[in-house]
Amino acid sequence: MPIVEPNLDEAILEAVERGLLTATTEMPHASVYLIAVPTPFRGDHEPDLRHVRAATEAIAPQLRGGEVVILESTSPPGTTERISEWISDLRPDLKLPHMGGIPDVHLAHCPERVLPGRIMVEIFTNDRVVGGLTPECAERAAELYRTFVAGEIVLTDATSAEMAKLTENAFRDVNIAFANELAEICDHLEVDVWEVISMANHHPRVNILQPGPGVGGHCIAVDPWFIVSAAPEQARLIRAARETNDARPRTVLTKVAEAVAASGHSGGFGDSFSDSGGDSDSAGAGDSDGVGVTIACLGLAFKADIDDLRESPALAITETLAAEHPDARILAVEPHVSRLPATLAALPNVELVSTQEALREAQVVVLLVDHAAFRAISLGELRGRQLVDTRGIWRREAVA
Repeated sequence: MPIVEPNLDEAILEAVERGLLTATTEMPHASVYLIAVPTPFRGDHEPDLRHVRAATEAIAPQLRGGEVVILESTSPPGTTERISEWISDLRPDLKLPHMGGIPDVHLAHCPERVLPGRIMVEIFTNDRVVGGLTPECAERAAELYRTFVAGEIVLTDATSAEMAKLTENAFRDVNIAFANELAEICDHLEVDVWEVISMANHHPRVNILQPGPGVGGHCIAVDPWFIVSAAPEQARLIRAARETNDARPRTVLTKVAEAVAASGHSGGFGDSFSDSGGDSDSAGAGDSDGVGVTIACLGLAFKADIDDLRESPALAITETLAAEHPDARILAVEPHVSRLPATLAALPNVELVSTQEALREAQVVVLLVDHAAFRAISLGELRGRQLVDTRGIWRREAVA
């Protein structure tokens, strides 16, 4: 398997060995089609549906009538209806749901609702929302999910189902943005954001999330923009949250510059960081010999204890450090991958190293992902290094 997901490789192997799963590059005829393809954005966060359209164009010639087509990809409101229209354009001999009456082909949206690392549990236990272009479309799609879903299956219309998934991720994004903005405010006021959050969370009806280096993954970092694109004048808070979280990596980069200056090894960071707040009396301050600093970036994944790098702020921060400061030595540490992603591998000053080597070589250590392997690092192992802890794990150890 190309991804790390507990028990998935065993399930795939068993299905293949029993002849229940095959792969092909040619679209076959089937009674049910599931479309699960990327739905990125382009330009000014405009939804990019080219993969959905390509899948639709491949399916359309195979339809004979009576099939069910289900879109699982998280998509902007109205995408399921657009699929119906695309098929109608390609197959004028068929009656599609958006045309009214009894359709020849049933279309529905059933968004994925699983957490990486727990997919093989949650795909069965989580509730599912199934939205059809007609009530009969929803019921026909629900018949498939009832064969394996133990959770509740909620029937609705397609646009409501599309909005439900987007709403789930936008809700998370807004709450993360609150924590990240609070971190900015606490920095300005010179108070400890993690202590403030801990105390506030003692209130029985308050549960503030933890700040971090940004928001990653294909869902939370992308889906709120689909809501903004659908209702730009109304989605003011959702847009502001996205902008707050998108700006967070630059704040981290500023903190790294301050740590480099304080370390007295500012070589490779250039004049733009010469006034970043370091102690001018430190040994080696100003880096008159021009030797570059060594920075360890702990974590590349978008969240803890997985190998998924999609839309990862940790990866973006590491890339920016290496690209903007080519004389600095960047040590990337990601225990869940065996090689650097292409974007980092193309940069000559980046190396993928072990945690031990990074702690031995670096003058500046930047914690970007709170992997279990990094949570096990003690403050004693970090003595003598400048630290940028975007997850607050070492700060909590110091307080404890």
